Amino acid sequence: MLPRGIRNHNPLNIRRTAKDAWKGLAEHQQDAAFCQFKSLVYGWRAAFYLLTRTYYHKYRLYTIRGIVSKWAPSSENNTEAYIANVSKLTGILPDQPLGIPSEHPANWMMVGAAMAIQENGIESLDYFAMMQGWDLARSDVGKT
Repeated sequence: MLPRGIRNHNPLNIRRTAKDAWKGLAEHQQDAAFCQFKSLVYGWRAAFYLLTRTYYHKYRLYTIRGIVSKWAPSSENNTEAYIANVSKLTGILPDQPLGIPSEHPANWMMVGAAMAIQENGIESLDYFAMMQGWDLARSDVGKT
């Protein structure tokens, strides 16, 4: 059986909220906790939109430690282990700035991929959907 995030086409397990207006949401949301998308491409789009627009631009989070501490708070996760795993997978130190997303896209894609591995395991990672989601997130400026 596939991990929940992959079944939901939501590789970073984005939680549902009352104001969900994501492009590409599945018509029927049957998971009470997490968003469900029409395809992995749209799930990746939402993930990268959150990472590069909300976390980077709005919250000014630009390190693995900053991003993961907000994404996976210690009230729900072993945040330090999550940070260590993402850092190990990417080769980026926890407090090393990732750079501006448009100038250092590989850093942001690696962090997204490492977070998806942390959330779902490595066997279910679809790199092509991830890259397509990146392109959609970067081209849909100002649109959730």
